Formats: sequence, structure tokens, C-alpha cells
Amino acid sequence: MSNDPIEQAKECLAIEADAIRNLIPRINGQFSDALEKIINCPGRVVITGMGKSGLIGKKIAATLASTGTPALFLHPAEGIHGDLGMIAAGDIILALSNSGETNEIISLLPTIKRIGTPIILICGQEKSTLGQNADIYLDASVDKEACPLGLAPTASTTAALALGDALAVALLSMRKFTPEDFALFHPGGSLGKKLLLTVENVMRTGADIPIITADKTVKEALFVITDKGLGATLVVEDMENFKMMGLVTDGDIRRSLEKGHQFLDEPVSALMTKKPRTITKDKLAGHALYMMEKNQPRPITVLAVVEDNEKDATVIGIIHLTDLLRQGVV
Repeated sequence: MSNDPIEQAKECLAIEADAIRNLIPRINGQFSDALEKIINCPGRVVITGMGKSGLIGKKIAATLASTGTPALFLHPAEGIHGDLGMIAAGDIILALSNSGETNEIISLLPTIKRIGTPIILICGQEKSTLGQNADIYLDASVDKEACPLGLAPTASTTAALALGDALAVALLSMRKFTPEDFALFHPGGSLGKKLLLTVENVMRTGADIPIITADKTVKEALFVITDKGLGATLVVEDMENFKMMGLVTDGDIRRSLEKGHQFLDEPVSALMTKKPRTITKDKLAGHALYMMEKNQPRPITVLAVVEDNEKDATVIGIIHLTDLLRQGVV
């Protein structure tokens, strides 16, 4: 290996990339057996590993749990001091050990066998103690570590992580896991916001809606736009039934300035957009964002919320781009 740090970094990535590529032909019958075991498991996947393998195990547990496979991490050293109580009949053990001789995991074997929990092993040594005691062996062996000393787990942990990801992705497919399912486990993330929040959760209603009747002047509309601070006002037939007639934005008013001051006394109906984009309250907030961004000929920042886009154009709210920003949808 080169003494140049940049070249060492490049070689490290090449070695780890090769370690992952070499896993591809190993996606075989044993891997299929592991998938079947997990998909039919009535309990959870209990993942265990020591040291660096334990850190990889925690990440695999998190990935499985977030993609529809109940999983948790059991520290093997804590396991022999009481935490083995986490394991129940119906669970599956997914153990990680590059050498297959991790003492802390080996110490768990008698209890695991007594409970009757099957063991899937991600390991680099099939003929090791753990390899011989596993029900299913997933080969994560590597030709060499990326560490120039050949000591620090690098390529081996990368291979184990990639194999765990492969399991999670295959299981996700088998479960027909959808983006909506994913969002249920990620309500705090932007994806969760897009897939769970509806327009009703975000829209402004009641006195917060900038609204004016069609017989009012452009000047009066400007006052409403300024007062509500959304850069637009909805135009309705009357203030009793709120039937949607149009929309006026501050941009519409700016573009009309070239007509002179007289236009301010014109009825707002002469300036409004007569068929603005609308949305119903049951639609996803993410769909509202899509409508704003994809509007032609230019993006928009507000959408009128109506009872029914096809049958009932009664205004019930308004949604602004900043409302979506505040909720983390963008």
C-alpha cells in the first residue's frame, strides 16, 4: 500500500468496494433461507455483535425496524448478565462476528439453544465455533482489511453492513412495504411529513383566510393582501357562502401598475385569475407542494382549499408555501 495518504484513501475505498462486490455471488440458498426464516418469524429479530460488529449490528437493527421487520439490538456482554431476557420464543438471532470466535456471543449459545431460537450468522469464518452452531450461515468473508496494518475492522464491517442492508431491502420487497408504511415509522422526518400530513393539518381557516367579494375594488383587495400577509387574496361571490370566483396576488397588482393609478378603483373581478389552482383538505400536504412547484407557466405560493374541486367550489381555507416550510414538508 502506498505511503501517500490520498492514495491510501483511494485504495481503502477500492478494497471495501471489492468486498461488497464479492458478496453478490453469495446471495444464494442460504440467503433465501434467512429471508424465509425472518419473514415467517412471529417474534423479532434480535441482533447481537461485539465491538465494531456490534456497532454494525445496531445499524442493521435500526434499518430492519424502520422497514417493517421488528428488530432490536442485544449487547452480548450485557446478555450474559441478565439481558438475555430480551429473547423470547418465536424470535430469531442475527449474530455478527467476523472471526466466529467472539467469546461473549459464544457464552450466549447454551441459553439460546435452550430457548430454541434459530441463529442466522453473518461471519467471515464458516468453520468457526459460531459458524458450526448457526442454523444459517451468511458468508461475509473478505480477502483483506482496508487497514494498512490489517488489524482495524474495515472491509469486514463494510461487508457485514452491506449484507444486512441486502436483507432489509429484500424483506422490504417481500412485505410489499410502501412509502406510506415507511412514513409511519418516520413521522418526524421530511418524508413522513409529506406522506402523513394532509392539507387540513396545514391550511389556514376562518379569520386567517384573506378573502374579498368580487364587487370590491383592487385597492380594497390590496389592503386585505397586506393585512393577511400571504401575498394574495381569494375572491368569492359573497361573504355568506364563500363560493370561489378567483384569486388576486400582489404580483397581479404589480404587473398592472403600468396601467396607472386608475386601475386601483376597478373591481377586483377585472384583475383576478378566474380559475386558480385549488385543492381539497383531504389531499396530502406533499401533493400541495407538488402543485405549487409544477404550476405552469410559473410556480405559485398559495392554493385555495375548497370543499370539492369538481362539484363544490366553496372556500374552506388557504395554504401557503410558508405553511409547508414550517411543517417541514419542503
